[in-house]
Amino acid sequence: MAGKIRRIWSAIMIALLACSLTACFPFMEDTGTPIKEYEAKRVSPQDEARLQKEYQERLEELARLSRVKGNSVFTEKRGVADYIVGPGDVLTVNFWTIAVAGAQTFEGFKQITYNVEVRPDGKISYMYGDDIPVSGRTVYEIQELLRSDLKKYFRNPRLEVLIKDYKSKTATLFGQINVLPTGTSGPGRYPLTGKMTMIDLISKAGGAITGRSDYSSLPGVVAAGQQNVANADLKNVELVRKGKKYTVNLYSAMFYGDEKQNPVIDDGDIITVPALPYFADRIYVMGQVASVGIYRLQDAPDLLAALALAGSITATAVKSDIKVIREFRERGGKPIILSANYNDILKRGDLSQNIKLQSGDVVYVPRMFIGDINEFIANTTPLLNYLLIPAQYRDRYVKDQNFMKW
Repeated sequence: MAGKIRRIWSAIMIALLACSLTACFPFMEDTGTPIKEYEAKRVSPQDEARLQKEYQERLEELARLSRVKGNSVFTEKRGVADYIVGPGDVLTVNFWTIAVAGAQTFEGFKQITYNVEVRPDGKISYMYGDDIPVSGRTVYEIQELLRSDLKKYFRNPRLEVLIKDYKSKTATLFGQINVLPTGTSGPGRYPLTGKMTMIDLISKAGGAITGRSDYSSLPGVVAAGQQNVANADLKNVELVRKGKKYTVNLYSAMFYGDEKQNPVIDDGDIITVPALPYFADRIYVMGQVASVGIYRLQDAPDLLAALALAGSITATAVKSDIKVIREFRERGGKPIILSANYNDILKRGDLSQNIKLQSGDVVYVPRMFIGDINEFIANTTPLLNYLLIPAQYRDRYVKDQNFMKW
């Protein structure tokens, strides 16, 4: 009996000891995902090959769109891109006839001008011809067609066809397009007058909004005559054509001459130039560093660069347990927590832990070892809400203040 009691008492003591060890040494709990494991599991070689193939296919498709020699708007003949006439376009037909002052008296040539709109059936009518099919033809082809018909009445007819108004083909622009003081500009529908690339069309509409100061891109700050002054995200311009969506890096086309990223526009295209968020491409460095702050991702592309930009870590920092908080907003407050060992990077040259940062990442350098990652997230959530989801934090704060007034 006494032996049985001793065994029970020993089991209880072991259980209590285990509990006390867990409390005293929280590192036995979940401490986050080591960066090595995260990088290894993130993309398998098969998935990486598939994603690379898909990316190359998208680039090739964009390249094809930029090299076309004709579409519903134009066709290249004789080395020239000719506009294709369609219903709604207005043509000017100039015809020269002999001017006579009296019997057998020649004074020269007199110009007669006809302005005719292409009807919905694709035909036109004027003084010397009825129901002439012109839709789908170039100006040169229409001119030759009318000249051939005029030979019924004149030996060597002189004729010229011009386009007065382009109305049959259009493309639509949305987003961050400049509104200029004069002329037609800004978001809207624009006529296509021939072969036009995406850069051509956006330039014609006033150009993309760039170069605004940080203050002008804040909500509520409005430029004269313009309601939305946020800078344009030229790296993610969206093109929708016949229900298919393409993402175009117009920045690469404009500043690096990448013609593959400058597609030729077709009738019915919808182009959206998105706004660059106020804190786009930013990372946050917090905790035991010399200068806590928000930094541009391009200045701090990886963990070491971010820590260096923040003035390095302090003497009280736990170097072996630096955290990278990723996708807090995207995952609804349940982010990916990555752990890096600063000593391994510097002293052992383990650059695999020098993780490439992403926009919105939070680098946190703790003062003590973080044993329970769930408790860490719970404690830092208010601050992360303030940094990464300011509107949600504001709404909650206002709601709490209203509640307190009651």
